[in-house]
Amino acid sequence: MKEKIIEKANDLFLNLGFKSVTMDDLATGMGISKKTIYTHFQNKTELVKATTDHLFCCISDGIDTIIDQKNDPIEELYEIKAFVMNHLKNEKTSPQYQLQKYYPKIYSALKSRQFEVMQECVIENLDRGIKSGMYRKNMDVQFISRIYFVGVIGIKDQDTFPMQEFPMTKLMEDYLEYHIRGIATEKGLEILNNLLIKE
Repeated sequence: MKEKIIEKANDLFLNLGFKSVTMDDLATGMGISKKTIYTHFQNKTELVKATTDHLFCCISDGIDTIIDQKNDPIEELYEIKAFVMNHLKNEKTSPQYQLQKYYPKIYSALKSRQFEVMQECVIENLDRGIKSGMYRKNMDVQFISRIYFVGVIGIKDQDTFPMQEFPMTKLMEDYLEYHIRGIATEKGLEILNNLLIKE
């Protein structure tokens, strides 16, 4: 039952937002009593933490699976972006922004974990891109991997990028293209342009 509650809560939180979903909404949506939810989770904060942990693990595992396929580095980045956006329901409720605003401790812990995972993936992607001649040789991999993380987090700031003007799917598309154009060789740009034609 605990897993089912987490899955349903995850679905509601991503579709409607962390703030607006109540324990009543969750109980009604599942056709169970609130008491049943409270036997597994003391309060909504505990449920939000369990839900974000669950989602983080699902996304991390999915990214590992994509990386294991050893596609070319540029294609890999686009596959990861599509996978993450799909799992986050295209971020239509800006989950990260809501977490930061209403559950700052959970957000802070999650951001640290995201940083660790992203550093590893991005550095590995950059190294392979350099070796395959798709990315420029003369770059500081540590700097690029960190600036990429800062950008991914930064574009989710609703104050800077209001959702009405900057839909998240478009923002992620533009940011990923911006990142690759900054590091790609001519060979890499050719692959990128072919991918963009297909999209």
